[in-house]
Amino acid sequence: MPKSVLWFRRDLRLADNEALCAAAAVGDVVPLFVLDPRFLTTSGAPRLAFLFRNLRALNESMGGALVVRTGNPEEIIAQVCRESGAERVVCAKDFAPYGMQRDSAVASKLAIEGIDFQQVGSSYAVEPGVVRKGDGTPYAVFTPFSKIWIQHGWPAPFATPSVKWHGAPEILSEPIPQDPPCSANLPEAGEEAAWNMWEKFRDTALDRYDETRNSPDVAGTSMLSPYLRFGVLHSRSLLAELNETKAHAVFRSELGWREFYADVLFHQPRTVRENLQRKMDSIVVDTDERAQQRFVLWCEGKTGYPIVDAGMKQLLATGWMHNRVRMIVASFLVKDLHLPWQWGAKYFMKHLVDGDIASNQHGWQWTAGTGTDASPYFRIFNPISQGEKFDPNGTYVRTWIPELADTPNHVVHAPWLAGLLNPYLEPIVDHAAERQESLIRYKQLSVS
Repeated sequence: MPKSVLWFRRDLRLADNEALCAAAAVGDVVPLFVLDPRFLTTSGAPRLAFLFRNLRALNESMGGALVVRTGNPEEIIAQVCRESGAERVVCAKDFAPYGMQRDSAVASKLAIEGIDFQQVGSSYAVEPGVVRKGDGTPYAVFTPFSKIWIQHGWPAPFATPSVKWHGAPEILSEPIPQDPPCSANLPEAGEEAAWNMWEKFRDTALDRYDETRNSPDVAGTSMLSPYLRFGVLHSRSLLAELNETKAHAVFRSELGWREFYADVLFHQPRTVRENLQRKMDSIVVDTDERAQQRFVLWCEGKTGYPIVDAGMKQLLATGWMHNRVRMIVASFLVKDLHLPWQWGAKYFMKHLVDGDIASNQHGWQWTAGTGTDASPYFRIFNPISQGEKFDPNGTYVRTWIPELADTPNHVVHAPWLAGLLNPYLEPIVDHAAERQESLIRYKQLSVS
């Protein structure tokens, strides 16, 4: 019976897995996950812990057959093929810069040994690079991209195939590593947990998503981003359950943003660290000792602005942050503290359980005014009015900042206005003054 190595990466599931279907259709399947030292050294504890837990769940779902190896994928995959007698390797396509480079090296290595390397499907409903303008160039703005993305469409979810596993213990496997020390309260791992999360959201909040998604004080978002990041479920499976109501359309659009950012990174891999908008390269940012001290206070949630600090404390406690709050804390770092967006993006990638290089870097660039969005740099979020609008009763900030438990609603987002009764930190900067400073720096850029 022919054997295929199925190289799991960002598809830690058995349902709706196109690569698994392709491998199982040919013969026995050798399930393999390679712990790449590069990922192990660049990922923070929350992401690693969640990965390891999902690997355990995946292994259990296939009866303990998962083969886990640590090392250079180029060498490990060829070695497992030799040990198992596999004639080909099947995996989903990866469109991130490092992933494409790695896969090219693996393909070249396998070709030398006469082993076929087949990439089937991807983590996206529509693969990056497919959606283009009429002249063949990529989109740089989300709205027109989204329209063509929806018009293009995607296949129905793939049925879970019948699989004959040929893996551990016949093929040597390392134990899945123990979770690194992690204080974050992470979501439950595994496909069943992911579907339970989706079904709870679908049945209780999806129909009001357009109204509640920006409110961190209510359970109005799906919280599925960690599962999507590791492919514990596929966005295609979620899209298949949506209708044409406004709320569902807004949720579909949010899934589209994930695919748009992957598309942008595919076409512009330099944007992992560089501004997409080159004109923003000359804007003045602070990197001196004072800037570094302010960065530490931002990281620790000690800026004195409750909505900012609550977001940073939520991040440290859970490995996750509400999306509206992500924009607020990012704007504060870039526009109020005048620090490089790359500092914040790197910190997020260290602490987010859903850390995805395309969504993270381009989400930061959107807020910083250096990325894909048509809105200009002078879009500056006011942390007080944002808190008052999206957390009007202070429920969210009180959850993460217990010192504000008894602060009246009308000053909970600006507790220093309570005068001698202020139970919280004094703001490290004056927002109004720093907003003007940001505008001055932007105007200097415009005339230079």
